[in-house]
Amino acid sequence: MEEERKTPRLDELERGPWPSFVTEIKRAAVKSEAADDLLGLLEKSYEDKVGHWKHGGIVGVKGYGGGVIGRYTDMPEEFPHLREFHTMRLNQPSGWFYTSEALRKICDIWEKHGSGLTNFHGSTGDVILLGTTTSELQPTFDEFSDAGFDLGGSGSDLRSPSCCVGPGRCEFACYDTLDMCFDLTNEYQDELHRPMWPYKFKIKMSGCANDCVAAIARADLSVIGTWRDCIRIDQDEVKAYAAGGLDIQTAVCDKCPTRALHFNARSGELSVDGEDCSRCMHCVNVMTKAIRQGREKGATLLIGAKSTIVKSAFLSWVVVPFMKLESPYTEFKELLSRIWDWWDENGKTRERIGELIYRVGMGEFLRAVGLPPVPQMVFRPRANPYVFWPEDEIVKQEQQAAPPESGQE
Repeated sequence: MEEERKTPRLDELERGPWPSFVTEIKRAAVKSEAADDLLGLLEKSYEDKVGHWKHGGIVGVKGYGGGVIGRYTDMPEEFPHLREFHTMRLNQPSGWFYTSEALRKICDIWEKHGSGLTNFHGSTGDVILLGTTTSELQPTFDEFSDAGFDLGGSGSDLRSPSCCVGPGRCEFACYDTLDMCFDLTNEYQDELHRPMWPYKFKIKMSGCANDCVAAIARADLSVIGTWRDCIRIDQDEVKAYAAGGLDIQTAVCDKCPTRALHFNARSGELSVDGEDCSRCMHCVNVMTKAIRQGREKGATLLIGAKSTIVKSAFLSWVVVPFMKLESPYTEFKELLSRIWDWWDENGKTRERIGELIYRVGMGEFLRAVGLPPVPQMVFRPRANPYVFWPEDEIVKQEQQAAPPESGQE
């Protein structure tokens, strides 16, 4: 019997009240030599204070350029079962709805072909299957494909579109995120499986401004549900909240980012300046029974979010304040096509679209994709690095703003 592997540093990560990934790797190591070697390699990394992984070689399955990420250790002699430890991505269902049967099927196939280790889910949204060999990649994909699963995106392609739970369980969804995610995933199979762009492109869909998939921070194109008309207020429910002890002025009005809400303590009624409302969802979240979203629902489109790559991390910024989103999403897809064409033509290698817009200016982007400039795109133009005014426009504005010469009216 082999001596039990000693992992004193990893053991520290099992202390405390929270579940630990170390515990799960140890459970997998009982049946998987690769998982056992992974424990040893990770312990070694903590000891040496360096990651013992390297890149090298392109791996994949027939017909696909994405969905598989090559992983190799730089210590193959000491950890032979990590000589190849490739990652596969499975495209997730809209809203991450699974049956227990589907989950068991995924795990059974993966234990047969790989380490048995999974990550539900990666930051893109896919099911992450951690650790298999080059020879097992095609058989693994074939079995998953026969079971009704497909690979997700990786590399310079469209990453797997992802969305919040939407109308499946949430009353706040302003459009059908589940249907849109499913539609886009099927529409753009070539873009998802065959890398063809300067770098990756992510589309994430949230049904409202609560943004439960963090699209504004992570998606090249963020689709955030909103409404175009005014919030609806039930004054009887407002009074019930006040009678129940809620400090409406402090908890709601004072925290409204545009101070659009006003509470009359004497009458017990709440009013709103509709033009000032930014539709941030705070008041709806706090007073769900009393305040409802407007009736004319759709989404705001934002562009350019990403983590640090060529430039620092970006949050996305508004390019379309409101768009109705109904199947077959023709207006959205036509805009998306223009965005991709411009980015593909002008982007540098490994340059996300947000970085390209930062480099050439928002005005150049808007003209190229046929979007009109609107106030929602900027907050303080002189302090906004994405907006550059053409010289002829600056001269024209200065002439219009100049006071009349002496003696003229």
